[in-house]
Amino acid sequence: MSLTVVVTRNVPDRIRGFLASSMLEVGPGVYTSHNITVAVRDRIWRVLEDWFIGVDGSIVMVFEDKKVPGGLSVQVLGIPPIDLVEVDGMILARRQKTDDNQDSSNNFETSE
Repeated sequence: MSLTVVVTRNVPDRIRGFLASSMLEVGPGVYTSHNITVAVRDRIWRVLEDWFIGVDGSIVMVFEDKKVPGGLSVQVLGIPPIDLVEVDGMILARRQKTDDNQDSSNNFETSE
């Protein structure tokens, strides 16, 4: 068992109610529990995945995981997804590059 934190943004009341019934809501859209087992955490995540279809918001779940760099796992539904990467002994969050984030010098058209 370890600390689990879930942060939601712009999700339906159904999801917020479900999380509030499973975890302590410490702030608007922020849920935590220090005694969730891996099996319960996985069940909560499966419910969130099932209910997330068509939602325009995001859900981030963070929990201790000694098998990954930095000892934290991050699961994300919605945008933007991030990856935790180890660079020179530091853990960094890497966000996938989208067309909106690209340098304008890379967005040019050529005509013949």
